[in-house]
Amino acid sequence: MFAPFILALRAAGVPASIMEYLALLRAMKEGVADFSVDDFYHLCRAALVKDERHLDRFDRVFGEIFKGLETPQGEAPRTLPEEWLRKIAEKTLTPEEMAAIEAMGGFDALMETLKKRLEEQKGRHQGGSKWIGTAGTSPFGAYGYNPEGVRIGQSESRHRRAVKVWDERNFKDLDEDEALSSRNMKVALRRLRRFARTGAATELDLPGTIGATARNGGSLDLHMVPERHNAVKVLLLMDIGGSMDDHIRICQELFTAARSEFKHLEFWYFHNCPYERVWRTNRRRRETERPMMEVLRTYGPDWRLVFVGDATMSPYEIIQPGGSVEHWNEEAGQVWMARLTRHFRKAAWLNPVDQSHWRYTQSIGIMERLMENRMYPLTLAGLETMARQLAR
Repeated sequence: MFAPFILALRAAGVPASIMEYLALLRAMKEGVADFSVDDFYHLCRAALVKDERHLDRFDRVFGEIFKGLETPQGEAPRTLPEEWLRKIAEKTLTPEEMAAIEAMGGFDALMETLKKRLEEQKGRHQGGSKWIGTAGTSPFGAYGYNPEGVRIGQSESRHRRAVKVWDERNFKDLDEDEALSSRNMKVALRRLRRFARTGAATELDLPGTIGATARNGGSLDLHMVPERHNAVKVLLLMDIGGSMDDHIRICQELFTAARSEFKHLEFWYFHNCPYERVWRTNRRRRETERPMMEVLRTYGPDWRLVFVGDATMSPYEIIQPGGSVEHWNEEAGQVWMARLTRHFRKAAWLNPVDQSHWRYTQSIGIMERLMENRMYPLTLAGLETMARQLAR
């Protein structure tokens, strides 16, 4: 449609080349001028006129070719961002409406109903209370609400009520090189110390050297001893992802403090509750997974075991086989917790939620019983108490 315009410009003495014409077409395709006549005029002039001596000729030709062209009435149409459209589809309920929605009636009933829905459902659903869909009160789907459900196709948690998550879980490692922002945490961990001298003799034993020199009639007799180190060995098992994202800053500080304080420190990640496997790197989770039984064989009972997690999960994840939110576990989480606490003589649980704001849900109550009340808040006082208990 712009060919007559280009030919008229060339006939009037404006040297508009084919390359400039193609540049104009690309700009129009990208929506640079939208639906404004003024924007279109300035775009054409910028793309086709390279010498200010030709501006008058360009204006005359533009007026002749596009005579009577006016801006459409009203506001130009816009493309709404996809994020806005997703928000429109999300289900938002009042606390009273949430309280009126009843759960399916237990883990087994939930899984059995999901199996039936997968067999029966043939199409997409939105806003309902039965089928797998979006923005409803069904136990299955995304961007809705149900007291106990299976989250499918939703990138992040909204209400933290999911019993299962039917999506790939990607977590992020804690930074090993992060600078510690608070020295207090490191000082609190120093209560967990038991010094010993092991390894090669590389440090001068000043009292021994003085005594040996005196006994040797004044001739220098140097004595060396191994360097003195903290002999306490710590195994750190850290909950990662989900509700723990709210506490990433304080967990990062604890992780950095522990790495600088303990010579013998090993760390592994888990999600919500320890099961049959843990892993070392979240980005390469499958490649760095290790069976929990191998962990028990590798680290002896003399290691101090420290869990770090908020214990905010469904009770099914602790007491129910298959209750894990992200995979099917053959044995319940409480079975693995019992194995760990029996194997390691010294074990404790650090909760990053301030104790004064703990919600004593069924899950936290179960975890406290499994840990025999060795659950401490991740605060300065909590760290000191935990360190004193593990150092005994």
